[in-house]
Amino acid sequence: MELELFDQVADALRAMVPAELGDLRTQPRRWGIKAWFDAEACPREHYEAQVISAKHVADAELLAVEIGFHAEHPNAPDNATALAPILAASASWQPGLGSEAVAGDFLGRPGWRRVSETWPDPDLSDPEVCFEVADRLAAYIAALEPVRSGSGG
Repeated sequence: MELELFDQVADALRAMVPAELGDLRTQPRRWGIKAWFDAEACPREHYEAQVISAKHVADAELLAVEIGFHAEHPNAPDNATALAPILAASASWQPGLGSEAVAGDFLGRPGWRRVSETWPDPDLSDPEVCFEVADRLAAYIAALEPVRSGSGG
């Protein structure tokens, strides 16, 4: 049986994320993957790579992939609070992630917040794309998780 794209991302991600960050948990599905640490169930604050509609990305014609960190609490102030330490430490992570990493409103959902980037119209059939997505998601995790956990940044 052939693994789905985001199952492959999950496998690659496990090899890329530093073990000292905690017990990495993943939830791959057909159109995306969520990643977080330690808790059994996926929390409202997590890392994610997902296929999104082209309508959310100016340069996309068919679809896009979004990769980064999400805060998805029901109340907008909780999401702003979740992003506050990340934004305060942007000098520590922004140079490594580059200008592609955008902090702001969630794409397509008012009140949620993100630090993420988008890839317009990637070739999802390319056998290397799973490693590219995993590598970039691992970069977000390595850059942001120390800030979020208070162990660095």
